[in-house]
Formats: sequence, structure tokens, C-alpha cells
Amino acid sequence: MKVLVVGSGGREHAIIKKIRENKTVKELYALPGNAGMAEDATLVDIKASELDKIVEFAVGHGVDYAVVAPDNPLVDGCVDRLEAAGIPCFGPRANAAIIEGSKVFSKDLMKKYGIPTAAYEVFDDAKKALEYVKTCPIPTVVKADGLALGKGVVIAETREMAEEAIVSIMEDKKFGASGNQIVIEEFLEGPEVSVLSFTDGKAMVPMVSSMDHKRALDGDKGLNTGGMGTIAPNPYYTKEIADRCMKEIFLPTMEAMNKEGRTFKGCLYFGLMLCKDGPKVIEYNCRFGDPETQVVLPLLKSDLLNIMMAVTEERLGNITVRFSDGAACCVVVASDGYPGSYEKGKELVIEDEVKDKVYVAGAAFKDGKLVTNGGRVLGCTAVAEDLPEAIKEAYKIVEKVHFSNAYCRKDIGAKALKALK
Repeated sequence: MKVLVVGSGGREHAIIKKIRENKTVKELYALPGNAGMAEDATLVDIKASELDKIVEFAVGHGVDYAVVAPDNPLVDGCVDRLEAAGIPCFGPRANAAIIEGSKVFSKDLMKKYGIPTAAYEVFDDAKKALEYVKTCPIPTVVKADGLALGKGVVIAETREMAEEAIVSIMEDKKFGASGNQIVIEEFLEGPEVSVLSFTDGKAMVPMVSSMDHKRALDGDKGLNTGGMGTIAPNPYYTKEIADRCMKEIFLPTMEAMNKEGRTFKGCLYFGLMLCKDGPKVIEYNCRFGDPETQVVLPLLKSDLLNIMMAVTEERLGNITVRFSDGAACCVVVASDGYPGSYEKGKELVIEDEVKDKVYVAGAAFKDGKLVTNGGRVLGCTAVAEDLPEAIKEAYKIVEKVHFSNAYCRKDIGAKALKALK
């Protein structure tokens, strides 16, 4: 089989490494991938946003199956385009990817179908939004409607912060057209959980739960990032809560999308808050999370490509999806200064003995050498029998990757260990 993966980050590297385990795969392409994936896939210099070129390449090279991983090409209809050209795909079509592409759509969907989430108001007029935050409960959460690279959400701890967020998103157009509408919603409290789920619109198979660490600095301080590390499973996510989520959130979401004529096939990501009165949805994503994928897929015992094809062919309910009973920890090694300004082009060395445990998110070739080419550079992932061991082993892997301005949090998993106690 010839398989194509659209995307370039650590998530895509994790997907590629897992797909390679399938012996029927003879050729694996990454569009565009990054230099750190060169040993695992053939890199093709086509951006994830260049949909015409992606389709042209897939058809011209006789690709048998495509995996579209990032949010933007999914929302823009990459799967629709590939399917129209006769290429089977893993990932939702554009009309289902809207569940992430529009916060307004997803909030209204939850309201319509009684899926638990935070109370909210929608605004397309900045003046009305500014008037509303004069009296709404504080803290509050301000969200740009559309995609904003994971940065379109502001937790406003004061009215001034809420006003600044509204002006920045709606008037200064910090995220362009994504800020034409905003959602202002109730601030929820409780442990956060990420649950990625395979679904073909008929069956829903949740993967192992995980816990992301969004803040740049130890102790959950500093700026929000794309994620500085993850652990799995999340100790707050008990069997009782999992059963409740399946009944109150996961299956109702799948059925709601079917009723709306927007059947979702692919990986549906549930960002949950475990509140005192039960689990609630903070956000949906229409794809694998990053860096959650880097801890969830190493625990997957079943063949990923076979699962993906079962989703595409709507026979997910007929196969068995198995995960290890162990635990995993991923520590992200970033360029110092991320998510603000940082330097690229630093020589990057990954010692041979850990190459199979390192997912490369941002690297390029320069003068024949591997160099850093992003804020988040690597994800170092260890799998072990239990979480304390997985965390310890992940930090041992960190010691075997080298570049001059490397930075990582030293407390990935600390909150989870407290919960275990």
C-alpha cells in the first residue's frame, strides 16, 4: 500500500511511526513533514494548505489511502477533495470538521441536543460584547469563533482583560476572519481531561484518556502554548466518569452530527472539564490532539491503519481496538522563548538509542545536518507499567536529545501523580 499523511508536526510523526508498523505499507509519504521524519517517511514539499497540489500528488503517485491530520486542511475540505478524486481518507469532511472550525456551531449544537457544556453568549458586534462583559460573572472565557492555532481562547480574570480580548479579536482582527464572531462563556472549574475517539458515525471507540500541560512554565505558569507535555491515562478519568461521558457526551455528539446531516468520520477529540456537577465539554477538535497523540498512540496495541480504514468503510463496530494497561509520558522539548520569540537553526542531535521514542515537531536540514525549525522541537515519549516509571523514563530520554537553546518543563505529570496519591 501507498499511504500519504498530511501535516508536519509531532502528532504527524507519531501517526507515521504507528502506520509504519503495518507490513502492507510499502510507501509512506509526509506532506510536507519535517526533516526529523525523513527516516520514517518520504518527505514531499507540499504544504498542508495546498489542497490542489495534495490531490494532484496523491492521484499522480497512485496513493491508496490518505490521512489528513491538521485542523485547517480538514476544515477547508481536503478530505472532500481527495475522496472526489477517488482516494479513501481518514478524517472528517468539511461539513463535519465545522465542529472545530466554528465555536458558535459547536456551542449551538450542544445547546440544541442537551450536551453538557458551559453557559454562553454569542456576539458579532464588539460594542454589544463590551456591554455584556460589564456585568457578566468574572472570570469569564472569550473565544474567537474560528480556527486560531489554539490561541483564540482568553481566560479573562478581570473585566479589563475581557474587554482587551474582545477588542483584540473583534476590532484589531488578531485572528483575521476567525474573530468576526466570538463566544463569551462561563468559566468552569475542575480537572481537565482530553479524550480522543475513533468514530465512523455508527460506533464510537474512545482512546486512552490523557492530560495536557498547556502553560509554558513549571507550576502551570507562563503563557499558553500548544502543549508542553502529556501523560496517559489521566487518573481523574475514572471508569464511572468514562461511562457517564459515553452516555451523556460521546454518543449524543455522534448522533447529533448524524441528525444535522454532518456525519463525523475520523478522530473526534473531546476536551472535557470534570466539574462538581459532572463532566462538561470545553471544546471539540476534529482531529488527533497534539501532543496528546504522542502518548495515546504508543499505548495502542491494535493496528492503527486497520482501524483508520475501518472508520473510512464504516465498520468500526466490527473490529476490536485494544490499548495497553500501561502508562505513557511525553515531555516536549522546545526552543527557549517559545511561545514568544525564539531562535531557529540550532544543530539538533538525537542519540540513536532513543530515536524510536522521539517525535520530531520542528526540524529542517541545513548543510546536511538536522537543525531546529520551530517553537516545539521534539516530544520525548516513554511507555512503562505505571505513570511514575513512565515520567522518570521520559526525562531520561530528554537527556539524550541535544540543541543549544533547549527548554522543557520539569514537572510534566506532577499533577497526575498527586491525583494518584
